[in-house]
Amino acid sequence: MNFSELAESRYSVRKFDGRTIESDTMQKILQTGNIAPTGCNYQPHRIYVIENPEKIGLLNKLSKCIFGAKTVLLFTLNTDEDWKNPLEKGVHSGVQDVSIVATHIMLQAWELGVGTCWVNYFSPSALEEALRLPANEKAILLMPMGYPAPDSEPLKLHSECKDISETVTFIN
Repeated sequence: MNFSELAESRYSVRKFDGRTIESDTMQKILQTGNIAPTGCNYQPHRIYVIENPEKIGLLNKLSKCIFGAKTVLLFTLNTDEDWKNPLEKGVHSGVQDVSIVATHIMLQAWELGVGTCWVNYFSPSALEEALRLPANEKAILLMPMGYPAPDSEPLKLHSECKDISETVTFIN
């Protein structure tokens, strides 16, 4: 499968078959995140692999979007380590960096047959407190993951895209 086919076929999986992700598969997925580009290669992201049933239960209380996954990745930003733009105060690369890493992981997982769902439906501060994250780490997203159930399918809106002319402008 080439990249275009991978990108077109990938969808947010909201129903998993219950199988555990094999250790070597998870390592390949995580390694792809490790090589993702970040601002000045500062790598301010942190990834927590959550598989403990008690912790998954906690996540289910904090978000209705865990979808029965047995593995959930929590992506956080170490605010002490992200690149700060010297040309304008308050402009940082951290959330973008974490998003690049998460996208690499999401696409690598799909290539290996593992489905994911990018989830922002939770209170970051409640999650940070519940998991006792360090004060300099901010929760950016959750990513439930696993093998798609046989009847898993994309939401209808997955295939509905604006015309490219509505989202791209060439400046001459």
